Amino acid sequence: MDSTIPANSVPKVSVVIPARNEEANLERCLRSLVTQKGVPFEILVVNDASTDRTRTIAESFTRVRQCPFIALNQDLIDVHVIDAPEPLPAGWTGKANALVAAERAIGEAAIHGQWILFTDADTEHLEGSLAAAVTEAEAHQADLLSYSPEQLLTGIRQQLLMPVIFGELAQQYSPRRVSDPALPDAAANGQYLLVRANAHRELGGFASVATELLEDVALARLYKTQGKTIRFRLGRGLVRTRMYNSWADLRVGWTKNLALLFPDARVLAQKRKGEFYRLWVSVVFSIFWAMVVVSRGLTAVDWLVYFALIALWLYTLSNFAVFYTRVSRAHFGLWPTVLSVFGLPLFASLLRESADAHEKGTINWRGRVYRTAEAEQAVAASNPK
Repeated sequence: MDSTIPANSVPKVSVVIPARNEEANLERCLRSLVTQKGVPFEILVVNDASTDRTRTIAESFTRVRQCPFIALNQDLIDVHVIDAPEPLPAGWTGKANALVAAERAIGEAAIHGQWILFTDADTEHLEGSLAAAVTEAEAHQADLLSYSPEQLLTGIRQQLLMPVIFGELAQQYSPRRVSDPALPDAAANGQYLLVRANAHRELGGFASVATELLEDVALARLYKTQGKTIRFRLGRGLVRTRMYNSWADLRVGWTKNLALLFPDARVLAQKRKGEFYRLWVSVVFSIFWAMVVVSRGLTAVDWLVYFALIALWLYTLSNFAVFYTRVSRAHFGLWPTVLSVFGLPLFASLLRESADAHEKGTINWRGRVYRTAEAEQAVAASNPK
């Protein structure tokens, strides 16, 4: 048998990567995937009208089995590249269009995987993660397994902001509650979605949520409402990502998503801004009164000030404990979690920006303009049947 042809030509997993202008990320993602072992798999990259080198990079991996090192990996069956169809169907997002194109290509193949992994080009898959994910999904009889990747952060603003956001997400979308079939809570992270192929086709695939800007959460809700089993957790040690390479990218990305993830975005912004000011005003007052007490010495009257100071410090610590408990659910390190208290004003500002953008009716994302749900509702109200 030719050593460049896998011994097992039937994939168990079809890995799908939608890619639009991902030349900065795609090669790292594909390099981490083509060396996966332990489960037969194929890779399908969907070029979504990219104007950079995305397709060229993807095509270079279609010849990856010519590499002597990769040829030894008998679990990698093949790497394919297709183009997402244009123009977009009315109301569809570009990512959903690319994912549906991949689903069709897999469905039309003579053989296809029992599982489909939808993953983003900015993800990096650690050794053995693909086989581990399939084993976990099968062990828990999950129809959808989603990992929230470990976050790689760059720049001080990301260091301050991302633990706050992911701590809030862990509270809003508790992995324990999402994974409980008896509860209605549903969520998923589109950077890593492993789905049972038959169940996914039964629900209509991504075509069923193609008009949703937050297609991963919408898909999870569809699975949950239709009685399918979801498993959702942090993917530390399995997959990691650098979501944004710049502050500008981060701002645009969270402007698109925050108002969808947190329906009461303005209320939450006010709460987090108030939390920040409560914490730091109490700290400043505590330090001030401590200096007063130390400089004057303690008289009978000052004992009242002293006890007031203790009460103020206890109030500050209790507020910080509430903050720390919430943010620590995101599982960042100790110091990023502690220092992220300075990210609260940034988070509040982004929440308001996101709410404003959605209320105005349009969202700009990856060179495309989408109408928000608020805009669609306004049009429907102005054109009653």
